Amino acid sequence: MIPLSWYLTLAAALFVIGLFGALARRNAVGVLMGVELILNAVNINLIAFWRYGNPMQLTGQLFSIFVIAVAAAEAAVGLALIIAIYRIRGTVNLDELDTLKG
Repeated sequence: MIPLSWYLTLAAALFVIGLFGALARRNAVGVLMGVELILNAVNINLIAFWRYGNPMQLTGQLFSIFVIAVAAAEAAVGLALIIAIYRIRGTVNLDELDTLKG
């Protein structure tokens, strides 16, 4: 049986990679990919704690399914917004999107 610390280490690594991807990217699609990695790290934590906690209750699996549904909705809405912005502005570079400024 794989120890809990290995799952937590994997989830922490995924979270850090996703956080770096969300904060360091200038492309909007890259930021969305970073957010998806962060949500996948959360799912690994939920399932790992469910497995090592009380596997008779399904709370970890239910929360994980809820996070997957939220991630799918976020990706769909985010990509729709990016496509709409690209049609209007011609770019998805986040530094050039300043229409709300002054």
